[in-house]
Amino acid sequence: DRVLTRCEQVLPLEGCTELTVEAGRPDTINREKLEVLRAHGVGRVSINPQTLEDHVLEAIGRKHSSGDIQTAYDLARKVGFDCINMDLIAGLPQDSCEGFRRSLEGVLEMEPENVTIHTLALKKGSTLMERGGSLPSGAEVAEMLDFSREILIRRGYRPYYLYRQKYMSGALENVGWAKPGTENLYNIIMMEELQTVVSVGGGGVTKLVDYAAGRIVRLPNPKYPHDYLTSLEKVLAQKEELIRFYGSELP
Repeated sequence: DRVLTRCEQVLPLEGCTELTVEAGRPDTINREKLEVLRAHGVGRVSINPQTLEDHVLEAIGRKHSSGDIQTAYDLARKVGFDCINMDLIAGLPQDSCEGFRRSLEGVLEMEPENVTIHTLALKKGSTLMERGGSLPSGAEVAEMLDFSREILIRRGYRPYYLYRQKYMSGALENVGWAKPGTENLYNIIMMEELQTVVSVGGGGVTKLVDYAAGRIVRLPNPKYPHDYLTSLEKVLAQKEELIRFYGSELP
């Protein structure tokens, strides 16, 4: 039998309560990827339209259409996923209250188990931050979020996590909604910062949490593929910090 490494003894994937994957934009999803995920025990995926308004998708530089979103969703169901999350963003360029309403109603017709309503957050250095754009007002974004709250509660969803970021439209928030019993544990853990999270991919951040001591250590992975691959040895060595952080508590 193969000898397990110390890290594998601590983090056996077979014992995971939940395996979730950010499947991402519909134009990056295909049957082969979804079948590989299901074959390895992934039970929840996120398929993120952001909007179902085609002119808004074009304005934010997305290469997919609203039809592609439905196709990706249907494919995930056929492959066997029974827990799907879908993200929408309130406040996108060239969107409107009516457009956001159509997008959310369209998503709810698909009946995903989880829906996340994000508020647009402008990033420093982004084109929108530097040049501006045809953005809905803070009052319009607040109306979008009010509508989302009303219809999601009416359709049987409940809010289970909330967080805010800098430079968000209307100083509002992001809210995760779920049908009872389908709440995403990872989102709760990340927001509450109560448990260690180990990242093994590009752009991810390992978060080591010592709740008793009030200490958190963050270990970021390089974001871009070239940087990640050329510094892979450093990335792997960085995982030794997991052992140093917990010391003798590990088996």
